[in-house]
Amino acid sequence: MVRFEHVIIVWLGACVPLAQAESVIEGVVRLPPPSAAAMMPSRYENKIVGEVAPPEQPLAVVYLEGDFSALTNSNAPIARLEQKHFQFAPGLLPIRTGTTVEFPNLDDGYHNVFSYSKAKRFDLGRYRKDEKPPALVFDKAGVVKLFCEIHEHMRGTILVLDTPFFVKTDLAGKYRLEHLPSGNYTLKAWLAEKTVWEQPVEFLDGAHLRVDFPRK
Repeated sequence: MVRFEHVIIVWLGACVPLAQAESVIEGVVRLPPPSAAAMMPSRYENKIVGEVAPPEQPLAVVYLEGDFSALTNSNAPIARLEQKHFQFAPGLLPIRTGTTVEFPNLDDGYHNVFSYSKAKRFDLGRYRKDEKPPALVFDKAGVVKLFCEIHEHMRGTILVLDTPFFVKTDLAGKYRLEHLPSGNYTLKAWLAEKTVWEQPVEFLDGAHLRVDFPRK
């Protein structure tokens, strides 16, 4: 996993032939402004003992779609989605299919994480900070919407992808994907289930492309 400020490039055991020069693509995704509700203190704040953080600002996930069946995971990946300051942290978590996700509770109070999504339906039940709920394997691509049965304001999303090449934008919408193999693919920018932009791309050895979304 390669990290730099506000941007996380997830590299989960993919293997690219050393004989090829790896390509890079970067650009900017136009993000929606934070909603007025997200900027205001939560109406649940007075009912919760502890600090209630504002929801995460809108971000996008940019990913390369194609046939990556030859690029297998060498290790079983693990990710964390915390309950922290009575919000899901991060609010948007992109992962590759086959990833195990842990759901630690960091707050001084009970939480309950559940989802009715087709890609993953589950209910972890209520648990405290000192209890460890079971970790879950997300083996089907799709959007998994998360909720807390106790705190109605809590919302989260796990985006499960059939690709090892994806990145979450920073707050300005900037992204950068590296170590990309040569070939023809589709580059997608995911903001929500009904807001997904895409652009066909072709990488030759060592290409450095720029794609902004939406396309002008």
